[in-house]
Amino acid sequence: MMKIGKRMIVVFLLLPVLTFAQDNFWYQRDFTAGEFAQRRAKVFEKIGPDAVALLQGASAAHGFGAFHQNIEFYYLCGIEVSQAYLLLDGRSGKVNVYLPSLSRKRSPEQSADEFALSVKKLTGVDNVYGIESLPEHMEKVTVLYTLLDSRRTKSAPVQEIAGLSRYEIINFLRRDSLDQERFISLLHSCSGKLEIENLSPIIDSLRTIKSPAEIELMRRAGKLSALAVIEAMRSTEVGVMEYQLDAVSKYIYRVNGARGEGYSSIIAGGTNMQYGHYQRKNCVLNDGAIILMDHAPDYGYYTSDIGRVWPVNGRYSPWQRELYGFMVKYHKAVLKQIRPGVTPDQIMNGARAEMEEVLKSTRFSKPIYEKAARNTYGHMSHTVGMRVHDVGDPRGPLKPGMVFAVDPQMRVREENIYIRIEDTVVVTEEGVEILTGSAPWELDEVEKLMKEKGILQKYPPVFGAREKP
Repeated sequence: MMKIGKRMIVVFLLLPVLTFAQDNFWYQRDFTAGEFAQRRAKVFEKIGPDAVALLQGASAAHGFGAFHQNIEFYYLCGIEVSQAYLLLDGRSGKVNVYLPSLSRKRSPEQSADEFALSVKKLTGVDNVYGIESLPEHMEKVTVLYTLLDSRRTKSAPVQEIAGLSRYEIINFLRRDSLDQERFISLLHSCSGKLEIENLSPIIDSLRTIKSPAEIELMRRAGKLSALAVIEAMRSTEVGVMEYQLDAVSKYIYRVNGARGEGYSSIIAGGTNMQYGHYQRKNCVLNDGAIILMDHAPDYGYYTSDIGRVWPVNGRYSPWQRELYGFMVKYHKAVLKQIRPGVTPDQIMNGARAEMEEVLKSTRFSKPIYEKAARNTYGHMSHTVGMRVHDVGDPRGPLKPGMVFAVDPQMRVREENIYIRIEDTVVVTEEGVEILTGSAPWELDEVEKLMKEKGILQKYPPVFGAREKP
């Protein structure tokens, strides 16, 4: 029997989520058919009774890549079939799914009809067709909403194209997902007079407020983000490479059921931290330096955002304790102000008022440090959801279900110092929940944690470090 130590608990923490059924291959089970139906009902309300909405699924993965469905398509039905189409017909109130080859999108134990019934049961769509039925169903459409790259409410221009035969249209639909211009041209081939409007703002507005099921997925993504940071802290020591901490975080994500990373990690030691979105991760971590980690998983199409700074040798130096300690206080001051009904300006004004008192009682070791502290800006930087920089803008009064990153930052340009601390939070009815809060930020807690051995020490790399030339 394998001994389960304290650090290995993370492997089993989310184990019930990993249960995988055969009929779960082509569509998810994180959301109920009822929730998808509610989302689509809101789209129907926006487009009206005379229009239809059409969304493309993602292209098949090329080579050995993993398939990842288009976010908006997935948001409305949860189907993970490549080159599929989703039609919301406002005229009839029906929802149709079109698959490029219905006979191939099933297991050997299922007929095409059985597969279609299972799709309808778990997603709540009304009909499942082969892709060859889509051109016929588009023939009498006059107003169509689809996703436009601009994400503005402006309608798409009419394309001047030569007519295509039904056979040519079906062949185009069966290919990889089309770019916007070719897709619009194809739609005009299906229907003579067609007014095309932008569906993006409608779906963006729906995704701004997260449902309880979405928040639960983001709670798990936030927990995994924090666990990855914790294990990276344990694994940090002088001589470790940045990319090795990246590997630690990816292990935590994968073993707990994430499909990968939500975005490319930022793991920056020493002066690399001054580049806010540093990506190379090929430098050795030196004694006396601090390190910034900013990373999160892709967990069920949802992600998170976290940022922590810790000392490579396990002990914050006086200047590191001084500056990062101030940032922790600023961060907590911002979090304390978050609640429904307040605006970001009110939050920041409240935090600044609290920090003025901190500044009065703090003696900085250098004038440039005091200047940097006074210029620190704590802000609710961006929404988080199916993307790390998600749709929506939390500039108005906050509402329960809004999820965003709190990300105060400090720069001491004279010494190439850049420090930030970041958490993903959700506004609740009572105030705020910190989704990534289980990763420590208090300096003494971080130093205590770093005395424990991490996975890199227990299972050291086979080869030596590969530094940049």
